[in-house]
Amino acid sequence: MQSRSPSAASASASPTAASAAASPMAPGVGGVEPAVTLDQVPRWSDPDQRITPLSPTSPGSETPPSSFLSFSDPLTGDDAAAGPGGRGTSRFPVDHEINSKIYLWRGHPWNLEVDAVVNSTNENLDEAHSSLGLHAAAGPGLAEECATLGGCRTGMAKMTNAYDLPARKVIHTVGPKYAVKYHTAAENALSHCYRSCLELLIENGLDSIATGCIYTEAKNYPREPAAHVAIRTVRRFLEKQKDKIRAIVFCTTSSSDTEIYKRLLPLYFPRDKQEEEIAALKLPADVGDENGETVIDERKIRIKPLPAGAANSKTPIPTLADIPLPDSELTRRRNSFKLDSYLDPAFMSIIKDPDLRRKEQWEKSAQANKGLNFANLLGFGDLGSPPLSAAEEYSLHSRYLAKANSMNLSDIAEMKIIYRGGVDTEGRPVMVVVGAHFLLRCLDLERFVLHVVKELEPLIQKPYTIVYFHSAASLQPQPDLGFMKRLQQILGRKHQRNLHAIYVLHPTLGLRTAILAMQLFVDGEVWKKVVYVDRLVQLFRYIPREQLTIPDFVFQHDLEVNGGKGIIVDPRTKHVYQRPSS
Repeated sequence: MQSRSPSAASASASPTAASAAASPMAPGVGGVEPAVTLDQVPRWSDPDQRITPLSPTSPGSETPPSSFLSFSDPLTGDDAAAGPGGRGTSRFPVDHEINSKIYLWRGHPWNLEVDAVVNSTNENLDEAHSSLGLHAAAGPGLAEECATLGGCRTGMAKMTNAYDLPARKVIHTVGPKYAVKYHTAAENALSHCYRSCLELLIENGLDSIATGCIYTEAKNYPREPAAHVAIRTVRRFLEKQKDKIRAIVFCTTSSSDTEIYKRLLPLYFPRDKQEEEIAALKLPADVGDENGETVIDERKIRIKPLPAGAANSKTPIPTLADIPLPDSELTRRRNSFKLDSYLDPAFMSIIKDPDLRRKEQWEKSAQANKGLNFANLLGFGDLGSPPLSAAEEYSLHSRYLAKANSMNLSDIAEMKIIYRGGVDTEGRPVMVVVGAHFLLRCLDLERFVLHVVKELEPLIQKPYTIVYFHSAASLQPQPDLGFMKRLQQILGRKHQRNLHAIYVLHPTLGLRTAILAMQLFVDGEVWKKVVYVDRLVQLFRYIPREQLTIPDFVFQHDLEVNGGKGIIVDPRTKHVYQRPSS
């Protein structure tokens, strides 16, 4: 049962509003701005809102910056889920009528002249936890009316007048707190927020609404999963109620959110057959039920069909009261009422426990991968864990990223095992890894993995480079490749696709052997991108010296290992000179 306030009489809106947006396309610093009408807001289906993407299979083709293909997709591998209808079958087909009702706008919702704007708030509906700037633009009357509503539960919505806003009404909704452990519950509560707002809009005879992203940084909801929930919930709602909705405006106030929505909207609102075909390959495996909510297999109510012939039988199903206890009478009743079919063990059986099914799948996968135990015999670790699908890797990465963002990992950062550099000669961002620091300082692998996920997340969205200093690092001759495989699964396919190269400085024979094992047993696509660099001066061909923060011992190691073939380092300024040839 949803909690909603009674419909109130519409208040006349002022033609201007205290705005946090300086223009229809970009938020500003404040001031009084004219109300923005829907005519000024870009419609998703407008031709000027799209650039036809070049074919991703064309050699050397590049996608224009404003196309959704230019941003990394949640699932872009060839094995991305294609839905229950089979590969290439769209679960969200092109619907021009629905697309015409969707708008994407960079700015705050309360600057728009629509029927209702959405306020993401807390259970008490207080001003301090509401969307930033809303109460200042609406005036004190909004807070006074909110105080009379008696709060609002998570996932629900309540309506008030809009007071000084250009809109007619404000719909207040409470987004969920996010925790990895309760991912599905948070996802469904967020979906219910959007659906409650839209239902409340229709109940009050309104037909246009503007909503920002219903989550806050304080609640730790990851941006991209939240956008998936928002867009698919709106799509499913419009499929049922499109005749009652005139406009839904997705409002973003940051460039990162804008990029996410530009990238994900074509998956759920494709504008032509080409976008529909691409979306069919890139949609997550789980896009929810008919309302956009996640379905948990373990919680499904499983009802098997009646046995053949029973469904058409006009004979009523006997109750226990109709069946006397004597065996002879029971036999007679079973024959006359076809009770055999109702007591059929196949009909009465239940589906196997999902956990047991997963265990069996794991065992089968481990059996299938028994050939990889050759790596275990060589001492490289157990690689028998089952491979993950694209959707499973995406979910795994999202959970680790959410956990990393919720933790203080400054102690790991201070170890300087992995840190950002500048850019390489082609302008790609660089991540630096120091092997000696890892061996000497890392005691908690789990926290280190969380730190790696957090540090790499901004980089793996686009092409990037890794520099690994193996200087003075005594690598174990038998590294745990099972751990390396798990780390790559956590980083996901974006890491694999966008990684340009791994430059390994001062490689040893043991390291080269380990990398060969990783090429064979872990991931050839990633580890074949390794470029061995024997001297620092060679590394500077790929990455300029001024773009790298290099520990002092790396210079010293280079001089000790390479001697006259290496470099000369000024001990005072650390300036690097190439040693002249004798």
